[in-house]
Amino acid sequence: MSRFAEFPNLGVGIGFREPFLSELFLHREDVDFVEIVADHYLDASREKRRELDLLANHFPIIPHTLDLSLGSAEGIDEDYLNKLAELINHLQPPWWSEHIAFTRAGGVPIGHLSPLPTTHESIETLCRNIDHVRSRIDTPLILENITYIVQFPYSEMDEAAFLTEVLERTDCGLLLDVTNLFTNSTNHCFDALAFLDRLPMERIVQLHFAGGHWHDGTLIDSHSQPAPAEVWSLMEQVLERFTVQGVILERDKNLPPFENLIDELKRVRHIGKAQRQWV
Repeated sequence: MSRFAEFPNLGVGIGFREPFLSELFLHREDVDFVEIVADHYLDASREKRRELDLLANHFPIIPHTLDLSLGSAEGIDEDYLNKLAELINHLQPPWWSEHIAFTRAGGVPIGHLSPLPTTHESIETLCRNIDHVRSRIDTPLILENITYIVQFPYSEMDEAAFLTEVLERTDCGLLLDVTNLFTNSTNHCFDALAFLDRLPMERIVQLHFAGGHWHDGTLIDSHSQPAPAEVWSLMEQVLERFTVQGVILERDKNLPPFENLIDELKRVRHIGKAQRQWV
């Protein structure tokens, strides 16, 4: 058994957004845990800190970061890292997560998650930055796959090989975003299940899922729609084949009545129970 399978099983939860606060407590029995965007609390007002403590008093919380920029050649922003370490020390979560991406280059913020060239040089940079981050934060780190539109012409390996080498060299867990995998497989015409077969799936700790939209023939990961049938099918395949410790629904735009989100969580719970993922 991998050490990741020994992490606590958190069940089914939702990515916390401020508009969800009241409804979240009204549907307490349907939400096992919440994931927060850690960046929203690094320079938080007293009101935001109270919001965080309120959540922490009622739900297990997983911090999810957006701007650590693990792939930046210039290294990690120490001020950001110090604030993040303080937040994680305050929350004491079983794990936290960040993306395999970069958000700064040459000291300039890009403003979004950018894919890395799948080269040996990128792997060296990632591993160096992750080692540095883990020297400051003992809590286990899990890494998320992102979507990408452009494929670098000078890549030295495909995404599956790249992810596998990064996970094994850093001994990190995997946050498998099922929607991101579906989106990439659709936009770049590859078999998502064959991709899964090449990953070290014993490292899966958590899943993300959401729904996107089409724009000029490209599927966009916008977190703006219910998950499509293909994502549900892919998630069923993952839950049938591998043990995971938690599943998070993400929704950022075009927010529906909260009951609709709860229906999606109930559907995940039903699938997971059928696969004996949780009781």
